[in-house]
Amino acid sequence: MKAFALLPSLLALSLQHLTAAPVPTNTPDPVESFQQAEKESALVQGPPRGSTAEKEAIARFESFLGHLDEKTAREQTEKVYAPDAFLNDTLKTLHGSPAIRDYFIKTARGLESMTVTFEDVAVSGRNYYFRWMMDTRMKHLAHGKNVRTIGVTMVRFDPQGRVLLHQDFWDSAQGVWDHVPLLGTVIRWIQAKI
Repeated sequence: MKAFALLPSLLALSLQHLTAAPVPTNTPDPVESFQQAEKESALVQGPPRGSTAEKEAIARFESFLGHLDEKTAREQTEKVYAPDAFLNDTLKTLHGSPAIRDYFIKTARGLESMTVTFEDVAVSGRNYYFRWMMDTRMKHLAHGKNVRTIGVTMVRFDPQGRVLLHQDFWDSAQGVWDHVPLLGTVIRWIQAKI
């Protein structure tokens, strides 16, 4: 029970170590944010199904995230994401392509490398589900070792084929938090107790 009492403090210390910034206390609820973005994007039609524009939108998204680096993030984010896009990657919830661009730049600076391999794409209504495998080498986590994770990203496109809604479904504990000093130990301890 004592370890659970220490958990909030350990989380805050680990986050400060990772980001070198104060831990926010009033972050928006990610589920509510997603539901609101989903509702707002429901009225916007993407490229017609089976069209060249749809194929180009899918290819542009996969190419962009396939080998994300600082240059790509800086030059391509606003071509791939709509001005009022929503993104939740389970680590952060963002609104607007400028905020998404800045986040991708910051993320890229913390990486030695990142490769996302897209396994397939499924379509249901207006939603595109990209199943992927990601390999990352982080400069300050996991001692530079490759970290492999799997996940699914739900995307909705705007009429120009830009991403309007991006919601990731993946295990960020395995992908990131498990490798943060102190926090990783606590997470593994909790997982062993479940």
